[in-house]
Amino acid sequence: MSRFHQHRRIFRRSSSWLGWSSLGVFALGMLMALFAHSYQAMANESSERRSGIVLSVNDAIGPATMDYLVRGIEQAAADDAALVVIELDTPGGLVDSMRLIIKSILASPLPVATYVSPSGSRAASAGTYILYASHIAAMAPATNLGSATPVQMGGMPGSDEPERPMPSEDNGNDEAAEGSDEAEESSSPRRGSSAMERKVLEDSVAYIRELAERHGRNADWAEEAVREAVNLGSREALEKNVVDVVARDIDDLLQQIHGRTVVMSNGELTLDTENLEMVRIDPNWRTQLLAVITNPNIAYFLMLIGFYGIIFELSNPGSIYPGVIGVISLVLALFAFQVLSVNYAGLALIILGLAFIVAEAFVPSFGILGIGGIIAFVTGSVILMDGSHQEISLPTIGGIAAVAAGFMLWALYRLVELRRSPVASGAEHLLREKAEALDDFVAGGDSYLGHVQVSGERWNARSGQPIKTGSRVSITRIDGLTLIVSPE
Repeated sequence: MSRFHQHRRIFRRSSSWLGWSSLGVFALGMLMALFAHSYQAMANESSERRSGIVLSVNDAIGPATMDYLVRGIEQAAADDAALVVIELDTPGGLVDSMRLIIKSILASPLPVATYVSPSGSRAASAGTYILYASHIAAMAPATNLGSATPVQMGGMPGSDEPERPMPSEDNGNDEAAEGSDEAEESSSPRRGSSAMERKVLEDSVAYIRELAERHGRNADWAEEAVREAVNLGSREALEKNVVDVVARDIDDLLQQIHGRTVVMSNGELTLDTENLEMVRIDPNWRTQLLAVITNPNIAYFLMLIGFYGIIFELSNPGSIYPGVIGVISLVLALFAFQVLSVNYAGLALIILGLAFIVAEAFVPSFGILGIGGIIAFVTGSVILMDGSHQEISLPTIGGIAAVAAGFMLWALYRLVELRRSPVASGAEHLLREKAEALDDFVAGGDSYLGHVQVSGERWNARSGQPIKTGSRVSITRIDGLTLIVSPE
């Protein structure tokens, strides 16, 4: 074949390869363009399908609730959600946790609607403050709010009491004066009977009035809810401008608040809740674990387990298990006490009481340490928690105190029993033992000498009478290393 035909064949093959390659690149480009268009359409569709977040609170306001709500609001802001709805049903809770929740709501870049739901729920105490702080305050039918008076738990005794006037001799004038005083007291707002109560009350009044005025709600009723612990149902709350909406469910809520203008941290915002897809975020394992640990009764038990575990480990070095369990329980208890409102005088009394109860088993105080320890333990347990809705169950305190008292009584009983029991070693112990002759006693001077066995030991023995092998003898006294015995 000529060189010309060879070059022609190579050229044809190259042209064919280039053609197929070009066709493949073109097809790949078309597919990529199609995928890009589909992805853009999906992105546009997802951007048009806006969403909101629903958070649920069905318990007292505490550290776990605060962590759950704050994280939920932050997640909603990160996901660019349009709205956060807090379904609320609470009897109240800790002031510190409530204030942190309110700070998060006020600083939120997206609107927060607090919805007292379902029917039969309440937003009492701390829940009323959260409702007033929200951009939208809503309630379901047959719900209520109020009782926002701050309550101090676990305070020390000795608070100031108002002085009562001495009775006069004129009973008629006295009754008239008493009636006028009662009328004056009923018309005047509550101010508190002690300096501390007045400080807490006035601080709470100023706080809830500011929250009410920020969102244009009824500040006078809010002050009355704090001073007098009054309550309102959903319909009355709507009529008195305490809440913005009474809605049957979340869909009804979204429909009613659509187009409303709310006050945000950076200005006003008009709500657009039409066709909003709501996504519910339930508490995760972290929130649930925090809720368990920060339960006052659980934290109380963890502290006791930790204390006794460490005591048992120190009493029996090398046991390992009591020490490991005790240290872990004590660390968890200290963490719980850190986030709870704790009276540290109560905590110190509990530790002191437990130390006294344990010391009773080692120090011969004849019950003084044990009784003092039980008194300190019970007193510290009662005043330990310092916040409303966070007190330790009194039956729990009584049961643990009864167990501690039983342990103390058992220790005292064992101590008395040991003191009454016979001596288990030494000369006095030998005088109460019976011996057996190991050989025939032989005459030696004015007595008979031989050997006896006592408690497995061989002793030299001396008797005033002859004794045969295997005879049972009694020990009358000890002369050095020789036992003076006599036949039974």
